[in-house]
Amino acid sequence: MEISRGIESPLAEISGILRIWRLYRHERPDIVHHVALKPILLGGVAARLAGISRVVAAVAGLGFLFSAGGRAPVLARLLRRLMPILVGRGRAIVQNPDDAAVLTAWGVPDGQVRLIRGAGVDTQRYTPRPEAGGIPLVLLPARLLWDKGVGEFIEAARRIRAAGLPARFVLAGAPDLANPASVSEATVKAWVEEGVVEWWGHRDDMPETLGASAIVCLPSYREGLPKSLLEAAACGRPIVTTDVPGCREVVLDGDNGYLVPARDVPSLVLALTRLIGDPEQRRLMGERGRLRAETEFSQQRVCAETLAVYRELLS
Repeated sequence: MEISRGIESPLAEISGILRIWRLYRHERPDIVHHVALKPILLGGVAARLAGISRVVAAVAGLGFLFSAGGRAPVLARLLRRLMPILVGRGRAIVQNPDDAAVLTAWGVPDGQVRLIRGAGVDTQRYTPRPEAGGIPLVLLPARLLWDKGVGEFIEAARRIRAAGLPARFVLAGAPDLANPASVSEATVKAWVEEGVVEWWGHRDDMPETLGASAIVCLPSYREGLPKSLLEAAACGRPIVTTDVPGCREVVLDGDNGYLVPARDVPSLVLALTRLIGDPEQRRLMGERGRLRAETEFSQQRVCAETLAVYRELLS
């Protein structure tokens, strides 16, 4: 059913809860699995009204709740009060240890929180391929949100280009107008006009898009566990990202990429510059990233861990 990701009027949200409640009353599911915060809120209330106790609340990430603006602080206070009620006797799934600590601080019992690192990556679809050659391409694959570090990426690109280093910088993603942190399309077009970056827009061919890159960069402020980085690792690409929850789960600093402080453009420039000038290091880091994707982040592993949560609830 259609559920907008943004917060609507109270009447619209109550209507959404009632639609889910009617579905649950009709289907009588053994388990309901709510993914991301709004489904957790609406579906959790509907499940309680329908008398369903076997609830899985999968938190995809809490990053935006720690931003200073918009409705995030209000939503954080609401979730702090409601999350233990919405989980009930069920289970909460988080993607990184920092989010697990947040939930337990909110009152969800530690014994009901399960760490499953991300949604997994299809290592058969996302496979390594040699670099295309020529000028190294640095790719940021994400929705175009300021808290994804898009501004820092652009400034790093300016400085690296001003230093005369041969590199292309590409944004692969679209603005998210439902998100208050969205970069405007006009701003992106101005960057393109400036010549600092290429904009490829939303892409459905991510294996090919990642394969065209030499380096993948995501200077985010906080994540759950970004699938774009898992896909980059599976494609054998070195990663430059931030030492924040979610991102540091994918990258071991100096092993399959570099971790830099969030909002720190000089550190980002330094890490990117090191990789732009060292194709052998890019190759070695890419190989180690592929190994991590296969052994730690495959879809098969994530599916097995999720089914284990279901079995807990049914036992």
